[in-house]
Amino acid sequence: MPLPNHHPLQRPFVCRYQFPDPMAADPEGEGLIALGGDLAADTLVCAYRQGMFPWFNEGEPIAWWSPDPRCIIYPSDFCASKTLKRRIKNAGWTFSLNLAFSEVIAACADTRRAYAQASTSATWISPAMIEAYTDLHAEQVAYSVEIWDNDELIGGLYGLKLGQAFFGESMFHRVTDASKAAFFVLMQLCAHSQFAWVDCQLPNPHLLRLGASILPRAEFLARLAQQLSLPSIDWSSICGQKLPLDQLLNEDLMTYYLPPSAQA
Repeated sequence: MPLPNHHPLQRPFVCRYQFPDPMAADPEGEGLIALGGDLAADTLVCAYRQGMFPWFNEGEPIAWWSPDPRCIIYPSDFCASKTLKRRIKNAGWTFSLNLAFSEVIAACADTRRAYAQASTSATWISPAMIEAYTDLHAEQVAYSVEIWDNDELIGGLYGLKLGQAFFGESMFHRVTDASKAAFFVLMQLCAHSQFAWVDCQLPNPHLLRLGASILPRAEFLARLAQQLSLPSIDWSSICGQKLPLDQLLNEDLMTYYLPPSAQA
């Protein structure tokens, strides 16, 4: 079933808090903008729309961040490595969108928890964060990408979709290259949805190896406002079903899932 044209899926979100301007509140570019508030859907959406995201350990006050510089990746410029393409071609995996959001965010939390134990730090994907992003999923704001080996969930990622911006949150894998495969799916989907970039928040070696780059925060915020003003493409008709991953290696095959009329 083809996707319909641009369609406003999300209700208006109204925040009862007034977030400070990141450039004014943090002129030195340390990244921390505000403390407090809550994790209600309206609060989260308003924060993301202003270039902020929550990042704090369980038991600490809610902290809102807007780092300088910002890590992003351009879907139109993303090119999967030969190794990843070969893996996708031969593995027989399938992918899905929003088929197992709860399982994906729980797996991401487990991965972060394992890292935290190894480094004696804490994980930021707490039960409160899981509940908050699950609520955003119910609001058709948070999306997950899943990678399957038959009926086994082996990798995935989740993030937020607002306007023509996608905000990546976390990813996991249980099989080598499965998180990279989920990232490949996201890049294909965002490129054909005309998203200028995907927000990766903070740079790390893994993201940089995938092709991420950095932008000064001022430039990120200006471009974010432009991307949020654009209508978002409805992804709902490909949600909840498993599709062959290797077919995405074919040039422009994503137009089967996102036909030209939906990309106008």
